[in-house]
Amino acid sequence: MKFTKMQGLGNDYVYVNCLKEKIENPSELAVRISDRHFGVGSDGLIMINPSDKADFEMEMYNADGSRGEMCGNGIRCVAKYVYDYGLTDKTSISVETLAGIKYLDLTVEDGKVSLVKVDMGRPELEPSRIPVAAEGDRAVDEPITVNGKEYRMTCISMGNPHAVVYVDCDVKELPLEEIGPGFENHERFPKRVNTEFVRVIDRKTVEMRVWERGSGETLACGTGACAVAVSSVLNGLTEDEVTVKLLGGDLRIQWDREKDTVYMTGPAAVVFDGEWKE
Repeated sequence: MKFTKMQGLGNDYVYVNCLKEKIENPSELAVRISDRHFGVGSDGLIMINPSDKADFEMEMYNADGSRGEMCGNGIRCVAKYVYDYGLTDKTSISVETLAGIKYLDLTVEDGKVSLVKVDMGRPELEPSRIPVAAEGDRAVDEPITVNGKEYRMTCISMGNPHAVVYVDCDVKELPLEEIGPGFENHERFPKRVNTEFVRVIDRKTVEMRVWERGSGETLACGTGACAVAVSSVLNGLTEDEVTVKLLGGDLRIQWDREKDTVYMTGPAAVVFDGEWKE
């Protein structure tokens, strides 16, 4: 099986062109191929499939084999793959995901995609649709107790569930390995949750670390950065357009409240091509 390892801000996945390849059990393969000691090493597996609803379909699996609805960094790499590897010559494409069809605009330099702007769609704020156990029509600045400590969270779905938590300290100092699993597997999240720990730098800049369900801490999370931008506006902390600084680099996020859609702009890169033999 031929594959390409790609990364968006260090959020890395193994990509397979399933217009040519066939994968019998992608969930099991995702676990083996993602292993950083015995496999290729990645945050998961992404299959690029044909689609009867869009130009392509993105089918993604986390490193633990669980199916993921959507990945912002991952879908940017899909856009780069299909253009750079000659599957399309269009610079505006549509990609089907479990979170709906996403629309992407590609910036091409010297024949290769350098930046991708993604219409990430409408942020979902209704608790039952995120899902999170909460009263009222929104879970904004909501208290939650994790491992005996109370936090305040704002919950948003960008096709997958996110809990945004603001901290006063440098996010790099947080013991995420201890805190993250407590949020991910908390009883208030029936489908588990991705958790973003955020420090506001100014009205146009925030920094974050993320604990992703099924993968643990990753260097970046596109849907998480979008959730952070929306949460920061809802909590009155930033403007509608913000630079989100992640461990792997920066993303530019805009919440167009008139259209009620979120735009994410960031890079995508090929790491290497390879062949998986079993």
